[in-house]
Amino acid sequence: MAELAIKRVYDGAAPGDGQRVLVDRIWPRGLRKEEAAVTVWLRDVAPSTALRQWFGHDPARWDEFRRRYHNELTANPAVAELKAIAAKGKTTLLFAARDTEHNNAVVIKLFLAGAGSGSAQRGGNGKARPQKPLPKPRKQAH
Repeated sequence: MAELAIKRVYDGAAPGDGQRVLVDRIWPRGLRKEEAAVTVWLRDVAPSTALRQWFGHDPARWDEFRRRYHNELTANPAVAELKAIAAKGKTTLLFAARDTEHNNAVVIKLFLAGAGSGSAQRGGNGKARPQKPLPKPRKQAH
């Protein structure tokens, strides 16, 4: 697989970005499509709405989010399209989250690289752990 990078979509395009793939389900706020310089928007590769809302970009939920999202990616047909794009050359996965360490693009990059494929979804005995139902999202103060 070709080189993969991740980058905030708000940081703007650079000559070395290669294919710029937006991997968020929702278009970034306040950003015009021309400014984003996105090659392709693969919203279907993003986490499910239920998982995204449950996670809420809470670093305390990161490990569980990674595990659940990895499971979603395993069953997601949109991953094949992303792999085909990445096979063509340098690819930059774009995301809108402020947190550059705890977001779906990080998980996608690890997933495509094959890193953490065992321990993230499997228990110590090597068997897949059953998923617990997601709790309702926390209400955020406005």
